[in-house]
Amino acid sequence: MYNYIIGKINNIENNFIILENNGIGYQIFVANPYAFEIEKEYQVYIYQYIREDENTLYGFKTLEEKSLFLKLISVKGLGPKITLPILLGSIDGVIDAINRENVLYLTKFPKIGDKLARQIILDLKGKLKTIDNVIDNSKDEIINVLKNLGYKDKEIQGVINQISNNISIEEQIKEALKLMLK
Repeated sequence: MYNYIIGKINNIENNFIILENNGIGYQIFVANPYAFEIEKEYQVYIYQYIREDENTLYGFKTLEEKSLFLKLISVKGLGPKITLPILLGSIDGVIDAINRENVLYLTKFPKIGDKLARQIILDLKGKLKTIDNVIDNSKDEIINVLKNLGYKDKEIQGVINQISNNISIEEQIKEALKLMLK
């Protein structure tokens, strides 16, 4: 199972990218391939979909995208190919639509009819957190780690807003510690 692949974008097509890593080109299906640039290096979070007749990689720029994707494909009748276009919208917008039971918003995506939209709401309502909640929770966790390491509140507040939000908690803690040492 892959978590992520770091490499350079070699090619961009309508619904996938080719990410080259150590001489191997990985074909990765993404929601918006044009959000990537050729010859630029990226860390792409990966979901490997394996079935009897298929072995496909799906990629995401952030862990939040991947997390929402995994929740959505757990819904009966919603596979990876149907789910990917949903990620083109705002993640918070999709979560809000599910929590508010906004069937109209969900049916605007290709191949999502009224019945499937209602199934998504039934399965996921109240189970998804917005990105702001995830960011707040990760910041709280980072603050607790830094306090446990003996840093003062004033020192922590000086660096907490300088930390990137689109990296793993472990990377955020490493970044915070580097900033503390400056």
